[in-house]
Amino acid sequence: MFKLKLFFLSIFLFFPLYNFSQVQPTSIALNQILQKKAIEFKNETNFNKAHLFFIKNNWDSTLVYSMKQLISSKNEELMDYCHFFRGYSFREKKLFKEAQSEMHLISNKFILYPLVNKNLGQISLELKEFEKAIYYFKEVEKLPFSNNHGYKISIIYENLGICYLHLNQFNKAEEYFFKSLELQEKEKDLISLIGLNMNIAGLYYQQYKDLQAITFFEKAYNLSKKVNHFESKKNASLNMAIVEENRGNFKEALAYRKESSKWNDSINNQNKVWAVADYEKKYAIAQKQKQISVLKVENKLKDTQRKTMFLSTLGLLLVLSGGVYAYAQKVKNTKIILSQKIKLDELNATKDQLFSIVSHDLRSSVNALKTSNSKLTTSLETKNYNELDNLLNQNSAIANSAYSLLDNLLHWALLQTKQLYFHKDSVHLFSIVQQIEFNYKSLLSDKNITFENSVSKNNFIWVDLDSLKIVLRNLLDNAIKFTPENGKICFYTVETNTNFCQLVIHDSGLGMSQNTIDELLQDNELLAKKKNSEIIGTGLGMQLCKQMIKKNGGSITIESELNKGTKMILSFPKTEQNG
Repeated sequence: MFKLKLFFLSIFLFFPLYNFSQVQPTSIALNQILQKKAIEFKNETNFNKAHLFFIKNNWDSTLVYSMKQLISSKNEELMDYCHFFRGYSFREKKLFKEAQSEMHLISNKFILYPLVNKNLGQISLELKEFEKAIYYFKEVEKLPFSNNHGYKISIIYENLGICYLHLNQFNKAEEYFFKSLELQEKEKDLISLIGLNMNIAGLYYQQYKDLQAITFFEKAYNLSKKVNHFESKKNASLNMAIVEENRGNFKEALAYRKESSKWNDSINNQNKVWAVADYEKKYAIAQKQKQISVLKVENKLKDTQRKTMFLSTLGLLLVLSGGVYAYAQKVKNTKIILSQKIKLDELNATKDQLFSIVSHDLRSSVNALKTSNSKLTTSLETKNYNELDNLLNQNSAIANSAYSLLDNLLHWALLQTKQLYFHKDSVHLFSIVQQIEFNYKSLLSDKNITFENSVSKNNFIWVDLDSLKIVLRNLLDNAIKFTPENGKICFYTVETNTNFCQLVIHDSGLGMSQNTIDELLQDNELLAKKKNSEIIGTGLGMQLCKQMIKKNGGSITIESELNKGTKMILSFPKTEQNG
């Protein structure tokens, strides 16, 4: 029988699983240990900040302050805790090699060393080093049950089953999977059970025991109906689609695929809602602070009015004072009205520009999608699967381009209407460039582009983290777009004797003329006007980058020649410690 590739869940898990709103990286017992250490080392500011951010799942800040602690102190016990914080944070950010390196730096005297073995097992599993993972999980399995911190033994059994499955040791995999199943059914963690049933199904499917595999796929699908976890629903329905395709039931398979697509859309919508909610929360706080300031001014004004009423009995002086006061109020109200009119005109101009951008730049994408969808319908009718695959890839590229434009439009609109919240903090530049590289690994791999991160690990800059990521993503996206296959993109810093850190983004792409550079750096218009074929796109991303760099107290310059690549040179203020 012709078999399609099944998507079964093969990830290591730890308690609690997939609970994004209430995830705690540590157990109560581990929290108590960390709290005691925070009190013991209360004078170590960087350690205490790293500990607090670790508890709050703020991995970027945990990495920054744990690195500061490692630089500033040589206390072996504190160094073990900091390496543990960093290894755990890197693992959560899916930077597994870095996580593994940090965990190996921890001494075996560390009080939390059992957790180190657990984490090394999870990291090895992600890196597909299955024999190493088995070694580490076996070390955890030897421990008394009361010694576990932040994990369940049922998940350790499942991880061992996954390792043996990848090594094609099916009997051992089955043994550990069913040991885990017995415990998880008692624990009644439905999301964990969904993943475990899909892993057991995958075990049987690899051995061509289709009937047994299908039974567990169906169990996973039925369990997914009882939870509100979109990822589990998507994976369970996708597996059922493939099962029905293998059976030849293409109508049922199509229904399952539509259901999987629906849950995938729900995941994307949920992520967007969380991002918008975060912005709304920050904006609401700023508005509340403004309201408090206005109330203070109003209270002062009322006090002045009461005093004026009291002095009204003084006769002519009061009349004169009242006239002056009335005139001042009139002038003030006139200024307020004029200020509001100017602000309203600016907002209307911004609205008109946004409508112009959306109508002009999205029209071509929508038209391309319409044309492509017509061809897609034809290909479906004729069962031309090669053309169907090409059209789907083309639609995905068009949709990604339109999404990137809309994302830039959102940030630009928030910036123009002063709704974008900026909070500057000390940021470890090397770590941020690592994150950006990870996000774009697939695009770099598609074009076989070499990426080099030569940023100094000692550089800390004083910027708003979210806006810095937006700037670096836009500039790296442009570099990938204009760099040919087998090209190279390099991020590096240039040491200067000033209070600014200089970051260079160098690509081996098409380059640009001086006229194009001058046009991109103009600040007098929303978008760069296209008068030649060198400038591709709306220019909105570059305008957004310039404004966000300026808001962070930095600057940007461009060095480029046609067919000789481009250097984007960014300058940001250093932190005091880095100065």
